[in-house]
Amino acid sequence: MRVHQPARWGLGVAGAGIAVILGLDLASFDEMDPFRRTISQHGLGPDGWIFALGVGLLAVGSVAIGVSLARKRLAGVFGTIALMGWSAGLLAAAWFEKHDWSVGPSLSGSIHRVGSFVAFLCLPLAVVIIARPWRRERSRAMLVAFGFGICSVLWVAGIGTMMLVGAAEGLPWYRVMPLGLVERGLAVSEVAALLALGVWAAARDHSLRSGAGGGPVTAANLTAPHV
Repeated sequence: MRVHQPARWGLGVAGAGIAVILGLDLASFDEMDPFRRTISQHGLGPDGWIFALGVGLLAVGSVAIGVSLARKRLAGVFGTIALMGWSAGLLAAAWFEKHDWSVGPSLSGSIHRVGSFVAFLCLPLAVVIIARPWRRERSRAMLVAFGFGICSVLWVAGIGTMMLVGAAEGLPWYRVMPLGLVERGLAVSEVAALLALGVWAAARDHSLRSGAGGGPVTAANLTAPHV
């Protein structure tokens, strides 16, 4: 089996998950304020299982992309761990539904919140580590991934800043910004970065450019069979 195949499967599965979540968002546009309500609000309604399915597909697709990057020796240990952290956070957010905190604390809601935070923090870190532009091999998809990774970092930094502003003024952090809009902006940046990583990992000629073992290209590398 070619080493790029898991990335192709990952792109397909992740794309299906993204389509499911986007479809839910568009279908409920008249009923849910996208500026204030977060994406995980879909998990509270009768279509909650559809939302969980979409997030689960995105997580599984991300794992497949991570496997492909690791097999090609592109992700490194820290990049792989961060990317798997994103996938694990997504799975936790999908399995444990969002909670209405106005009625009191909830274990399921707490796990959902932690999973969401882990996912949103891990992906920018993974992309910046994996797609760093000063590595030996460059491609357009890699540079696009890095660019969206930096955008994601800026989104996260902006959210952190607004949380500090809210704490200083004694306001709940989710009321000092249009949380739904901000979360969607962050999600778009992160998903775009993930898909760009998948495209980079799925490139057929990748192993020929970098060598089968990640080393420099030599005549032996070019003539040796790649499996």
